[in-house]
Parts: sequence; C-alpha cells; structure tokens
Amino acid sequence: MSGIRNSRTRLLTAAASVALAAFALTACNDGTGVDDEGAPAPSASAPSSPSAPSSPSAPSSGAPAATPSKPAAHSPATKAPSATKTPAPASAKPVTCTGSNTKTVAAPLTRPVNHMLLTVTNTGGKPCYLYGYPAVRFGEAQSVPPVIADSHPQAVVTLNPGEAGYAAILLSAADGSGGHGHTEKSLEIMFQGRAGDSYVGSAHPALPAQGAYIDDSIQVTYWQQDMDTAINW
Repeated sequence: MSGIRNSRTRLLTAAASVALAAFALTACNDGTGVDDEGAPAPSASAPSSPSAPSSPSAPSSGAPAATPSKPAAHSPATKAPSATKTPAPASAKPVTCTGSNTKTVAAPLTRPVNHMLLTVTNTGGKPCYLYGYPAVRFGEAQSVPPVIADSHPQAVVTLNPGEAGYAAILLSAADGSGGHGHTEKSLEIMFQGRAGDSYVGSAHPALPAQGAYIDDSIQVTYWQQDMDTAINW
C-alpha cells in the first residue's frame, strides 16, 4: 500500500515537470522569454518623432479672419495762408500810387507842434510810385496849400506792397502869426500823376473828433521814404 502511494506521487511529480517544460518551450517560441514572477513586463513604445511645427489656427466659422491693418498714410500738413503781404516779384512792373491801391492815415503830432503826419501804405500787389506831394484840401477849400520846396527828395518814393511813405502838413504858424485861423472837420488827399499836373485818385482820411485847426500859413512837404525826414520840416 505504501509502495502504490509512492508510485502515484512520483507519477504526479513527473507529469508536473513535463507540463512546466512545455510551458517554458512555448514561451521561448513566441519571443517573449520568461518573465520574473510578479514583475510587470515593460511596455513597448514607439520612438518619439520630432514635433511638427504648429500651423496657425484657422479662424472660427462665426467671424472673418482679422487682417493686419495698413499704416495710415500721412498727408502733408496744409499750411495756413499768411496774413501779411509778401513782397512783389522783382519783375512786377510798378504802378502809380492812388487812392485805390493805398491806405492813408492822418495823425496830429505833438512834436513838431501844429504838424500832422500823413502815412500812405501800399495795399496792392505791385510796387507803386508816390509822385510829387499830397494835394491837401481841408473842408470846402478851393485851393491846395503850397509845398515846401526844400523838402524835395532825391528820387521818386517807391513803395513795395506793405510799405509806407510819409508827408507832413504844417497846419498853422507856431507863433500865431498866421491869419484866418479856423477848424476843419474833413480832409481830402489827392495823388499826383507822373507828370505832376494832374491827379490820379484821392483818399479821405479821418480827422480827430475835434477837427484840425489851420491858418493861412499851411504848407506840405513832398512825399518821403521815411517818417523822420517828413517831420523834419
């Protein structure tokens, strides 16, 4: 009885050995080999490939793609026109100064006494010649005062656009020796032509509210290029 039990034990052991050998052979044949018991097999992973450059994301279907804005074009600044007159070109042919291309101002002076300064400014676009002397008429006078001969300039007074010429009026004698003194409230200035024997226009400058006192000694100067020369007589 004991011998039968031993024989069965040896048979079972041999059968187990045969099964283990067959299992090992199968494992070797499928290329996996025999793993340690309890240790997980390492997972096979494909070699990593270099990342492809990311492409710009497409715009969403709900809104149009934004386009880069162009820089605003810079237009040259428009220059504002100048309020002052510019000198006329040298090629501009001078004309005669008249009441229509000039502005005349009459201003009483404190020095010299009993004098009035006439200022004529060229308001035209061309140079103008200020010929001779101003033919002055106060009020309703029928004649014009005489000119001071010694005040004759060396050359005809020429006014470029914006420039001024001057003449002085001696209104009355400083010592009171003049006769027929009276006050006038209006004044007319007539401009002489080139020949000096005719007038080519006139101006009516305003007088002070109290008017201008004149007498028989009234005289005028020739037109001058500067104010100091005009009031020197």
